[in-house]
Amino acid sequence: MKFEDASKLNDAIRAVGIRHRALAGSLLLPLGLYPGQEVLLLELDHGPRSQAQLAAASGCEPPTITHSVRKLEAAGLVSRRPSADDARLSIVELSDQGKSLLPRLKAAWQQLAEQTVAGLHTPLDVLLPVTLDLANNLRHAPTTEHTS
Repeated sequence: MKFEDASKLNDAIRAVGIRHRALAGSLLLPLGLYPGQEVLLLELDHGPRSQAQLAAASGCEPPTITHSVRKLEAAGLVSRRPSADDARLSIVELSDQGKSLLPRLKAAWQQLAEQTVAGLHTPLDVLLPVTLDLANNLRHAPTTEHTS
């Protein structure tokens, strides 16, 4: 790939990420949420999860999940309890307040997607597989440590 093409591609992907996160933030703010918290709540809609499971599902590091769960717990949206199988693990689940927020959260999540693709000429059935391929490719890309 030529540098000029690489630069255009990297700039476009970076801009999409920045703008998508900003739009997510503006849609989540009225719900009292910050970007990243919605992913945890939507994952908990499938049932209680350990913090390790939440970290794996969200692609975040465990300390980030611990911090996010504490904030969601303080807001009354989730509760934590020790695992019955392993006392070292915390199980996180939606509180009643968290469950009642889900319809509004899902509506905001849908609005985020709709606003993201509004005006595009590429049909969703073409765009979605390409976007999923890109995300999957990045998820499995080897990382290299930068040394000086």
